[in-house]
Amino acid sequence: MDGRKEQWSSKLGFILSSAGAAIGLGAIWKFPYVTGMNGGGAFFLVFIAFTLFIGLPMLVSEFVIGRGAGKEAISAYAKLAPDSLWPWVGRLGLIGSFLLLSFYSVAGGWVLIYTAMSIPGMIISGSANYPELFGTITSSPAVTLLGLALFILINVVVLSFGIQNGIEKANKYMMPLLFIFFIIIVIRALTLEGAMEGVRFFLTPSFENITGESILYALGQSFFALAVGFSVLVTYSSYLERDVSLPSSAGWVAIMNIFVSMLAGLAIFPAVFSFGLEPTEGPGLLFIVLPTVFSQMPLGELFLSLFLLLFLFATLTSSFSLFEIMISAFTEKKREARKSISLVTGLIVFLAGIPAALSFSILKDFQIFGKNVFDATDFLVSNILLPVGCLLIALFIVHRMDKKLVEQEFMTATAASPALYAGWRWLMQWIVPMGIIIVFINLITG
Repeated sequence: MDGRKEQWSSKLGFILSSAGAAIGLGAIWKFPYVTGMNGGGAFFLVFIAFTLFIGLPMLVSEFVIGRGAGKEAISAYAKLAPDSLWPWVGRLGLIGSFLLLSFYSVAGGWVLIYTAMSIPGMIISGSANYPELFGTITSSPAVTLLGLALFILINVVVLSFGIQNGIEKANKYMMPLLFIFFIIIVIRALTLEGAMEGVRFFLTPSFENITGESILYALGQSFFALAVGFSVLVTYSSYLERDVSLPSSAGWVAIMNIFVSMLAGLAIFPAVFSFGLEPTEGPGLLFIVLPTVFSQMPLGELFLSLFLLLFLFATLTSSFSLFEIMISAFTEKKREARKSISLVTGLIVFLAGIPAALSFSILKDFQIFGKNVFDATDFLVSNILLPVGCLLIALFIVHRMDKKLVEQEFMTATAASPALYAGWRWLMQWIVPMGIIIVFINLITG
């Protein structure tokens, strides 16, 4: 592995860390409100199809590139395609991760603030107005900037100490607990009066609600939720030993992601309809519905605090991967400077996140193509840069990367037939790029 100091200690550690990179705000926070705004069940079905036939092959591709090169994203493309423009795919990933973090960290700050408020029982109360509380928090410049700063600080501290002893160990305990508490919430949500109406909205496809823009959002969400397109998992897989099956690992990550997305929908939408809220609530959906659900549970304050702590962890594991692609790019030849590079990176991301943090207060009237800074950056990253990144990665692995190396990485430690490899390569050659191009055409002509 080219002398790298750290590697994942086990296959489970790698899978849980990769799942942690994927399972965060994308699956738990963003998926429910994007689904609610795009028709419910039909959107969920399209999302699953994109995840399995485009997102999963992309996930395998990033794993193949990363372990095949044994280097972080930019250096990986430079090693596999020297004296070419392909390293710009890694640079695009770095830029995209930076832009993504500029608004993702703002939402992470909201989670952090909610978590801190929940511990002394400041959120759940008999007279609480949860939409008003969320509006108060997001419209306060001081609170949002404090949340942003603290969220980034946690990232800087953890990442400055490396990977194996921090992220990996925590994932092995926190990710299973996240699943357990999610299931508890789902069970409680499904027992609410009127819950089945929400279940029908989420699981019954109504394709008349699907538009070209909805399909674009579903594609973008499949990329966003699996953390593919920006080569962050190229960097993660570069730390991976050769006795691990890449297709198997990718499959587990995709399955866990779909399962968490389903749990998020089953936790949110029954409660939305039960309490007469709108499924098109937007980014505040989770922050409004979760306290409402927990307020109806015995020991609701305790369970809300525990879940928010776990949700915060899931949010952080995703941001770790985004920070890691940037930090590793500058520590490839200066590993001893990791702490100082982590600090500088965090400071730059904080400054870049200020406009998004103020999008619901001081800068709420500032619009970019009819969207505030937070939403405009989200749209640019999720629906343009991520698909472009995926398209370039697909072209790279099919047309530029050495075919023998690709097959070797795919088949290593894999009890798979050559037909599986051929099927994956066919998807990467035709379905993935065609899917991305068709969705863009629908957007343009729609």
